[in-house]
Amino acid sequence: MGARHEEIADGLRRAIDREEYAVGSLLPGETDLAAHYGVSRGTIRQAIAALTAEGLIGSRQGARRVVLASRRSQSFAELRSFAQWARAMGREATGRVVAQEYRPATTEDAVRLHLREGTQVLHVLRVRGLDGEPVLLERTVYADWISPAVEPIEPDCPSVTQRLLDDTGLVFAYGEHVIDAVAAGARDAELLGVRRTSPLLRVRRVTTTREGRPVEWSDDRYRSDAVSFSVHNSIGNNALARKTAD
Repeated sequence: MGARHEEIADGLRRAIDREEYAVGSLLPGETDLAAHYGVSRGTIRQAIAALTAEGLIGSRQGARRVVLASRRSQSFAELRSFAQWARAMGREATGRVVAQEYRPATTEDAVRLHLREGTQVLHVLRVRGLDGEPVLLERTVYADWISPAVEPIEPDCPSVTQRLLDDTGLVFAYGEHVIDAVAAGARDAELLGVRRTSPLLRVRRVTTTREGRPVEWSDDRYRSDAVSFSVHNSIGNNALARKTAD
């Protein structure tokens, strides 16, 4: 049995996930929370400290604190795989390869992966899920040098990132993400179980090693009701740049 403040912290996390306390809203004050849970304000402060350290809530606004993110939000302040993000929410990541084949690198592949056009690269289409529910389509192109390690991975592997670390020692160290919205085409709609033209959140990303060598580039499409993204910035550190649509 965990400590009381840990139980309260977990209860608040679930309430934030259910949007009882929506992102941008204020948590009740310490006195109100203490009365609600029947504990001292010191116990509430311990629970609040845990959520603050996790980036779910921010600094005080008067006697209350603002909700910054839920565990359904994926933060770009750190580079995490889908499976790591799911685990942080207490959910199980699932994966299924729909199609996998080698193709000659297109001009776009060559630019993003720093390869010669025509180089054989591995294209993989995966459906990713949370507790078995499809939420994400990944269309990933792997560089020629890592493709042989990706190819034999079983189709339902929940974390390719972890498998590559275990098998080859590869660390995905840096990522650049471009986010926009697209309408689901017929294939996307079928694989995600949504209606055609439903809005999808698209994240195009390039991931590199510590040395800056591109490993993969991917076009990821999330069901808009399944995930949101958060970026925490400040006047001294802004990780988010605004650009016009291409």
